Amino acid sequence: MNAPSAVVFDVDGTLADTERDGHRVAFNRAFAEHGVDLHWDEDYYGRLLTITGGRQRIAADLRRRGVAGEEADDVAARVHATKTRLFAAHARSGTLPPRPGVAALVEDLRSRGVTIAVATTGRREWAEPLIRNLLGPEPIGTAVYGDDVDRLKPDPQAYKLALRRLGLPPCMAVAVEDSGPGLRAARGAGLATLVVTNDYTRDHDLTGAAMVRESFDRPSPLTAACLGSLLCPVRG
Repeated sequence: MNAPSAVVFDVDGTLADTERDGHRVAFNRAFAEHGVDLHWDEDYYGRLLTITGGRQRIAADLRRRGVAGEEADDVAARVHATKTRLFAAHARSGTLPPRPGVAALVEDLRSRGVTIAVATTGRREWAEPLIRNLLGPEPIGTAVYGDDVDRLKPDPQAYKLALRRLGLPPCMAVAVEDSGPGLRAARGAGLATLVVTNDYTRDHDLTGAAMVRESFDRPSPLTAACLGSLLCPVRG
């Protein structure tokens, strides 16, 4: 079975379970630092994840609570800057482990000569050290961050930019995501997409995914060959 030329990974919720015990905690600490009367528990935060982008999440929740539009946007921008700083420190600490099975899959991909890439709309400040800790010191083909694009997922801009930097057509690469919005972004760029769900995303609409699993390592470990089997055959 042929392996793909490249595998493009999402980060949050895909490479690591960062949302519940990472981002959510940083948001709550940032609210406290700014004196904002918000606290997101695990269930409520899960519902907010249907809104892509942390700043957008804050602003939307403030508006629901009666804060006017421009004021909500201003508060959200200040709080989100603090949250980014807090989470970046967490990411640099190396205490966020990869999801079970991720390290084995990445090792198998590298052993087969498959290029590893990343397409996230998270900020470089926290995503870059997190990726380095999760994927190891070996260089990767490319990493697209939120700083590199002006449209968040489910827009396909991040994946299209990753493919352009890799110099590959979509038929030679596979995306790995964890959510409905991420799936729509990858499919919008023409990529066959594996979705490995987590506690927050298992009920998402995943229509169009090439494969859906709940784990990287169960019922059997994902391999380069597994991902290669998702590629659409090129017709002559």
